[in-house]
Amino acid sequence: MGKPMIALPADTYTEATSIINLRNAAFAPDPAIKAITKSGGLPIVLPTVAAENAASYVDLFDGLLLLGGFDVDPTFYGQEPHFELGETFRKRDLFEIALLKATIEAGKPIMGICRGLQLINAGLGGTLYQDLSEDPTARLKHHQLAPGNLPTHHVNVHEGSQLQKLVGDRIYINSRHHQSIHEVVAPGLKVVARADDGVIEAVESIDSNQILAVQWHPENMFKHTPESQVIFKDLIDRASQQI
Repeated sequence: MGKPMIALPADTYTEATSIINLRNAAFAPDPAIKAITKSGGLPIVLPTVAAENAASYVDLFDGLLLLGGFDVDPTFYGQEPHFELGETFRKRDLFEIALLKATIEAGKPIMGICRGLQLINAGLGGTLYQDLSEDPTARLKHHQLAPGNLPTHHVNVHEGSQLQKLVGDRIYINSRHHQSIHEVVAPGLKVVARADDGVIEAVESIDSNQILAVQWHPENMFKHTPESQVIFKDLIDRASQQI
């Protein structure tokens, strides 16, 4: 049996690069690639294309990993942009939402990281805080200034969840986000972890183990913490069932 293929939809570098003044270059973060390969998978980086072509990719991979990056365009969850909204890239949103839905339809496993969690929730009918300053309960520093591979706050994992089986009841995580899930969690998803201030830190599928998404960045800590590595290993194990 071969290794499971894991799709990583690419981020986009919008500034000019040093290579022939290239703009809108597609890339995937090296830590995510290494986390996938160390866990036994083979990554495939998917450049952003027109949303109507997204489903054509699905036969190429066994699992989908939605990564960090731009803020999700708030019009996808029925809002106009607020003052603290960060940079958005609607073409990527359209492509990843279409890819997400096609992957769900195909019954293949999905993992989300940071923006990936937010994209999953918004793409499936949930809402987001455009900035945590709008959340009256948020009091922890969720966009750390410490090095990204170091943990800075704790997360409480809900009893009986798939995530609890992987990482336990309480874990120490890194944090690099200014958006989060708002009051509407998408149909088919449930909250399975929160920070001490109540900010949602993870969701998973209600009736299956198809989707697991976390708000932190385990790809930056997988070399140092077993809790981070096991999340990637779980994706690979789920994807292996597709081979």
